[in-house]
Amino acid sequence: MLSRVADSLYWLSRYLERAEHTARLTDVQIHLMLDQSPAASAQRWARVLTSLHMLPPGDGMYDARHLTDYITFDAANPNSIVSCITNARENARQLREHISSEMWEQINTVYLQVKTQRIDDIWETQPHAWFVAVKEGCHLFQGITDTTMNYNEGYQFLQAGRYLERATAVAHLLNVHFETFNTENGLGFDFLEWIGLLKSCTAFEAYCKVYMADLRPDAIAEFLILNREFPHSIGFSVKRVQDALLEIGEDTQSRRARGVNRLAGRLAALVDYGQIDEIFAAGFHTFLTEMMRQCSQIHDAIFQAYVVYPVEREFAE
Repeated sequence: MLSRVADSLYWLSRYLERAEHTARLTDVQIHLMLDQSPAASAQRWARVLTSLHMLPPGDGMYDARHLTDYITFDAANPNSIVSCITNARENARQLREHISSEMWEQINTVYLQVKTQRIDDIWETQPHAWFVAVKEGCHLFQGITDTTMNYNEGYQFLQAGRYLERATAVAHLLNVHFETFNTENGLGFDFLEWIGLLKSCTAFEAYCKVYMADLRPDAIAEFLILNREFPHSIGFSVKRVQDALLEIGEDTQSRRARGVNRLAGRLAALVDYGQIDEIFAAGFHTFLTEMMRQCSQIHDAIFQAYVVYPVEREFAE
């Protein structure tokens, strides 16, 4: 596969996953505002921005409507929903011959949905319905991909990008949340915040099926990090990254895959052999920071192996 195609497939799925994650966090925050004081709401908006790797808006306006506009429709914000979906569509446009017509039609549908509306169109009516439509549009693209695309090397690049983005996003979200809400500062039993964290990962119902209604920070961390059955857990995501990279390595039959697969295996082992009590004892922040560092290493290794590798090295192999 051409490196240009691999690059576009990888970023297409990362941008769509980022847009879906952003829509979910923003929707949960708007709902939590109904049960929070203005001061608590402002603090939580600040945490949402940090969780999404966004700097505060330059104009200094921090009301809910303005921040929602900034997170959702601001084209100058590189991580806004409209920016992510625009970038995803541009990558898809360069891949027309490598993706199905149904995939192209779906990403165009989502793109037109976000590009033709503004904050005034959704804020006074029902922002929840709009965010749900964005999430479902991204989910539909993924479903269409699974049912219309050959499960070849290109499909595996889509999976690698999707799940590497998810693992990194959930790790960063947990890091920001646990840094603020922990049992040591007396805020560990703010049930509304822990429910909000689970809903931000679409995990509330799935968590309750495993732990009933016992909302404990250590159990929530265990579920979102180590559970291998829940699709938005880090454990599930890193296993899918490893599987996708192994498939790519087998398809390419190249020595370049060895380093990437070794890094993916190391990250998977970090989760496979982790115990939540040991993670907290060694330092929760330290563990998540190391996990995000390894995700970043895998990202760099993918590009060195499959996208920007020197031409002379390819001929040497």
